[in-house]
Amino acid sequence: MRAIIKGGKTPEGKVNVSGAKNSATRLLAAACISDGEVVLNNFPTHLVDAKHKIRFLQNIGAEIDVDDKNEILKIRSSDLKCQLLEEYDYPIRTTYLLAAAQIKRSGEAKIPYPGGCKIGSRGYDLHIMVWETLGCKVTEKNDYIHVVGNNFTGGKIKFPISTVGGTENALICAAIAVGTTEIINAYITPEVEDLIDFLRRMGSNIEVNGSSNIIVKGVDYLKGTIKNVMFDRIEALTWLVYGVLAKGTILINNVPFESMEVPLLHLKKMGIDFLQNSNSIYFSPECLKNEQVESFELACGAHPGIISDMQSFYTLLGVVAQGDSRIFDYRYPKRIAYADELQKLIDKPVIETEEGKITTRGPGNFIAGKVTSTDLRGSMALVMAALCAEGESVVEDVEMALRGYNNLEGKLSALGIDIEIQK
Repeated sequence: MRAIIKGGKTPEGKVNVSGAKNSATRLLAAACISDGEVVLNNFPTHLVDAKHKIRFLQNIGAEIDVDDKNEILKIRSSDLKCQLLEEYDYPIRTTYLLAAAQIKRSGEAKIPYPGGCKIGSRGYDLHIMVWETLGCKVTEKNDYIHVVGNNFTGGKIKFPISTVGGTENALICAAIAVGTTEIINAYITPEVEDLIDFLRRMGSNIEVNGSSNIIVKGVDYLKGTIKNVMFDRIEALTWLVYGVLAKGTILINNVPFESMEVPLLHLKKMGIDFLQNSNSIYFSPECLKNEQVESFELACGAHPGIISDMQSFYTLLGVVAQGDSRIFDYRYPKRIAYADELQKLIDKPVIETEEGKITTRGPGNFIAGKVTSTDLRGSMALVMAALCAEGESVVEDVEMALRGYNNLEGKLSALGIDIEIQK
């Protein structure tokens, strides 16, 4: 897919932040271990990732009703079972979360190999460790991963590094395991907290100790429940940064301030003096002190700081900032491929990259061009740069951005901005 973008227009209007991709798709997988009907409100039904996961679950027997208008999902998974499918081509990263429901219903699971963004080393060895620790046998087939076990058995899972996906997988599997499971060096992000809340609503016995230790006592029965998906902190940041770059006037609703204090604090230090109330942000050009973004230095890492998924948006700010800015990423040091593509949309050499570090020597101006997406958030950064550039730009493989932004075309249209997506 490609986006044809005629840039240079100023966005004006309001945008409502959707349910968080990094929570919603996890809750969908967890819903399938429930013994009753689950209703997920505020679910980003237009997300490409969500559609792929829904398609897979429906193919193995889950009943899922999708209400696009009201953004509601209803899931009934009593008839879900492990079965051999004709194809396992599902371009989503979190396929490993689809194992638990199959183990519960069938004693075995066949899941697609994880897809998603290619950002350095992001293998699935830790998920194999989770399944094996909880008593399963794992075999890597040509088309899928085969997990076999007569239910899960509680155990001690000790992660060598902090891992969001590993923590989520361990939580979902441990919730239906026989006995008690201890998760050591868990990575508890706001999205993981949303998952824990959801599992507890269904009847899971989960105890969180400090910031990285979780005790889960497995239960035989999990009731149906209703859950509102948390709002997307990365999307909220995206719209605010776009407003700054395009000198627009934007009201952003449904901002989850409690999960993005540090990222917003850094924007304030750059001279971006946006206005806020309990759940909204308002930005206009008058909010920019000295009518410019000030240079900065920051590091991406673990929550509650600036997470790696936010890195590309700070790079965009570095492009227009006065002077040299530096962005370090200790968690995913190879997350720099998008920056080379972004440089193609700038009128002079501004971006310098090396593993773990991006330097911008601003200010630069965005210009029209043709670029290719490398990862989800990097793709969105390319779209934003193209929107700010005068003339027509082409962003190839824009489906990467659509994986993470619910109803992107509709929200841009509400701001007076049109883009054309060609399949």
